Amino acid sequence: MAIVVNLDVMMAKRKISLNELSERVDLTLSNLSILKTGKAKAIRFSTLEAICKALDCQPGDILEYVS
Repeated sequence: MAIVVNLDVMMAKRKISLNELSERVDLTLSNLSILKTGKAKAIRFSTLEAICKALDCQPGDILEYVS
């Protein structure tokens, strides 16, 4: 079982760079990069909410369960 992070897909759809998203959600580039590459072990709901707000999307657009 795995949770796949599709943050890079949503960023491409919204044409937003990692630097711009980092500024909008007030996260460091390194933390956002860890999340984007799928290496994160956890995410706070407040962080997920900020990302969804910045990208105008739903949590399901970013996170996907793959068995």
